[in-house]
Amino acid sequence: MIDIQLIRNNPKLVKENMRKKFQDDKLYLVDETVELDKQNRQAIQRADYLRSQRNSLSKEIGGLLAKGEKEKAAQIREEVKSMQDELAEIEQLEKKLAEQIKDRMMRIPQIIDPSVPLGKDDSENVEVERFGDNIVPDYEVPYHIDIMESFNGIDLDSARKTSGSGFYYLKGNIARLHSAILSFARDFMIDRGFIYYIPPFMIRSSVVTGVMSFEEMENMMYKIEGEDLYLIGTSEHSMIGMFIDSILDEESLPQTLTSYSPCFRKEVGAHGIEERGVYRIHQFEKQEMVVVCKPEDSMYWYDQLWQNTVDFFRTLDIPVRTLECCSGDLADLKVKSCDVEAWSPRQQKYFEVGSCSNLGDAQARRLSIRVKTEDGKRYFPHTLNNTVVAPPRMLIAFLENNLQEDGSVLIPKALSPYMGGMNILKKK
Repeated sequence: MIDIQLIRNNPKLVKENMRKKFQDDKLYLVDETVELDKQNRQAIQRADYLRSQRNSLSKEIGGLLAKGEKEKAAQIREEVKSMQDELAEIEQLEKKLAEQIKDRMMRIPQIIDPSVPLGKDDSENVEVERFGDNIVPDYEVPYHIDIMESFNGIDLDSARKTSGSGFYYLKGNIARLHSAILSFARDFMIDRGFIYYIPPFMIRSSVVTGVMSFEEMENMMYKIEGEDLYLIGTSEHSMIGMFIDSILDEESLPQTLTSYSPCFRKEVGAHGIEERGVYRIHQFEKQEMVVVCKPEDSMYWYDQLWQNTVDFFRTLDIPVRTLECCSGDLADLKVKSCDVEAWSPRQQKYFEVGSCSNLGDAQARRLSIRVKTEDGKRYFPHTLNNTVVAPPRMLIAFLENNLQEDGSVLIPKALSPYMGGMNILKKK
């Protein structure tokens, strides 16, 4: 949610930003917000005047009664009552206008960073840099489900019986590999100075609407029937949400946090050949990074966060690239975002394994997170998040890039301690 002052003082800038995001159908929201804000300020001004007059006349009544001028006091009482009735109506109007303004502002996108490339959708995202050699071996790389089954490591049929499509059972060394990757990711981020958290896996609607747009919420979140609770789609939701309605001392910034959680999402996505298996699923686990910082430091932390993911994947011998998200592919709350994509030798292309986002002060405004300086001033901090790793999707990249011609899978040195000292997985 952007600053109302920006809409008041520079609606043209807000509209131009919407055009850059190819959201011309939303331009009317700016004009409506400007008009509603004007009405609301007029209502507030009238209410303040009425309160001042009411207080003044109320004092006058006491003086008149003391002088025995009861008739005049009664007339003024009628004036005061009339003012109170009008004030009650205005207060209801203020509430209604405030709700209408908030509804529109929640749908107006955040001002994007000038460095964001312009484009309509993800087909116009821009490759920034590659890390590692994207090798295609001279032997066949099987589909990831086939690799897992060769180790007796996955059971999709039983999961369909218990839970339906979009779920899985991992077992044996594949399940162990899954857990090892998450444990390594946890320690990797702790070693980089991030505080480790395990957050709540359900959050209230007030947090949901604070951390994401309405469209994202409808497409992603599972609602707990009969309760004001949602299953989280990522631990970023809980982690940012824990600061709701809080005032942080500036000395406590930056807050650098890393969190583990299961993640629950509605959509499974397209059902082409590369969408089968465990690429798009309803339930998975993830290690996340979250930063709350001063506005002037957010771009520094943005670069640090995506670099952490690149370094993590390169430690596990997986080639990756960074892809700058264009304006039309940015969610409304984001100022700037990039994807980290891993190389798939089988598909001979990159696929997304993480997303790094700078949300500016959008989440802080929605959740009323403020920072207090030494001299008592207050401002909204910036929030950022990024995926460290999200298996089982990451397992696809890991298994394909570490697969040997005989069907075995190499375990990189950094991961070996988490696998009981194993340096290779051999087929059963």
